[in-house]
Order: sequence, then structure tokens, then C-alpha cells
Amino acid sequence: MKRTSSVIGRTAVRGTVLRRVALAAAAVALAAGCTPDAVGGGDTAGPTRAPATTSATPGTAPGTSSPGTDGKPPSPTATPSTGTPAPKPLMADGDENEQVRELQARLRQLDFFDRAPTGFYGKMTAGAVERFQKRRGLPETGSVDEATWQRLVSLTRKPTADELKPATTNKLDTPDPRCMTGRVLCISKESRTLAWMIDGKVVSSLDVRFGSENTPTREGLFKVEWKAREWTSTIYHTPMPYAMFFSRGQAVHYSADFAARGYNGASHGCVNVRDRAKLSALFDEVKVGDKVVVHW
Repeated sequence: MKRTSSVIGRTAVRGTVLRRVALAAAAVALAAGCTPDAVGGGDTAGPTRAPATTSATPGTAPGTSSPGTDGKPPSPTATPSTGTPAPKPLMADGDENEQVRELQARLRQLDFFDRAPTGFYGKMTAGAVERFQKRRGLPETGSVDEATWQRLVSLTRKPTADELKPATTNKLDTPDPRCMTGRVLCISKESRTLAWMIDGKVVSSLDVRFGSENTPTREGLFKVEWKAREWTSTIYHTPMPYAMFFSRGQAVHYSADFAARGYNGASHGCVNVRDRAKLSALFDEVKVGDKVVVHW
């Protein structure tokens, strides 16, 4: 009887120990997330937790460090663009090149530009472009974007050499108010013309060329300071026939280079004339003290 009781006692103790071991194992398994639901083997609904080693933040591959977790500062986050910037115009005010000359020639074919092409994009060219854009239902910007250029090309033909660089004199600009009284050499940078005016009337006119960006022709109101039928520049050592000086070495004079190359070149600041015969006649008429107005 004592032996039986001893056996029962040991069995009870062993059972108690086994239950404690089982409970401890269950607690460990629960803490590790290895319940049937966690591994997909259960039949109950509810949230599951993915293993920590496969978690990933947006933009990183699984198993890689998310920004900031490796001790380095997070990389900058790209922000979406708030809008696409407007494309740069193909041609606009202030440009000077052969494409502008072609633009002017094409506009002239459609009667939007009423003078010889100069290759310089100024207020007159901008006005012509704006009128063309208005007629064709395009945004009236006065500058040439891709849509404006393609529409113009589709409505015109490729300009000939004579259309791009005609032999005739450029059409005169509207005279500056300072040119309307007295004897004046009225010189327009916009139309690239020189008009010899007396009391508001044009007596004669010539094509002219100006200085480059680095050696610009000065603008303003001047007077003819002195004249020289034959002169050679003391700085550049180039001939300056029929020179009429008006501003500290800058003069109106004949240029063989202008006659040969046209607007492909520039002066060192003087007002170049390419028609020698017409300038010779003008030289004889102009007097020292006559006004000179250089304007846009």
C-alpha cells in the first residue's frame, strides 16, 4: 500500500512538472509569434505579423536597411514637380542671327513684316510675330516658340538669297522726335537705317551697320564734330572714307567690309555705310555742327 501511494505521488509530481514545461513552451511560442494564425496554419481571422527580417520601407528592397537605420541621415525625399516650366523661345527680343533673318523674310512673304530682313529681333519683329500669332489663333507672346515657327514654315516657302539680303535700302523707321527739327543724321538701330533729314523731311537714306556687343555704338543726341574724306583708324588701322565723327572717335563712314559681308560682321562702334556713292553725296551736304541722333 505504501508502495502504491509512493508511485501515485511521484506520478502526480511528474504530471505537475510536465504541465509546467508545456505551459512554458506555449508562452515561448506565443512570444515568438509562432501561433498557428501567425504562420497561416490556423482557421481564425485576424491580423498577422510578418517576420521582421522581410519588412521593407517604400523604395527599399526587402532585407535592406531603411533610411536612417544604419546611422546615416535619411536621404532627401523627392518632391513632385508643381508644374512644367515654359520652354525657352526659339527666338525673342534681342536675338541676332540668321534664323531671325529667315523669320523676318518669311513674315515679309505674308505681309506681316514690311522691311528688308536685318537679322535683329527688335520691337518691330516682335510686333510682326504678335500679329501673325493673333491671325493664326496662337498665344500672342511676340516671341517665337516651336508652334509659331512650325505654323509660319508651313505657310511660307524657303526664302531666296535676294529675299534674305536684298540689295534695296531697308525701310525707314519712324523718326525719333529729336529728328524732326533742323539738319539731322537720324540713325535707327531698329531698322538699321540712316535718314538725312532737314526740318522733318527725309532727303536721302542709307543702310547702316553698328558695333558689336563688346564695342557698341553709343546712343543719344550728338553733333558732327569734324569730317575727313580720307581717314584711317589710329586704333584699328582700317580705312574710314567719308568719316563724319560725332562721339569720341565714333563716326559715320564707308565700310568695304560692310559692302562685302553685309550684316555678317560688325563695326568697332562706328556707323558703317555700304553704299559708297550715296555716302559721298551725303558727305558733301552734311556740315560740322549738324545734329546726329542714334536711337532704337
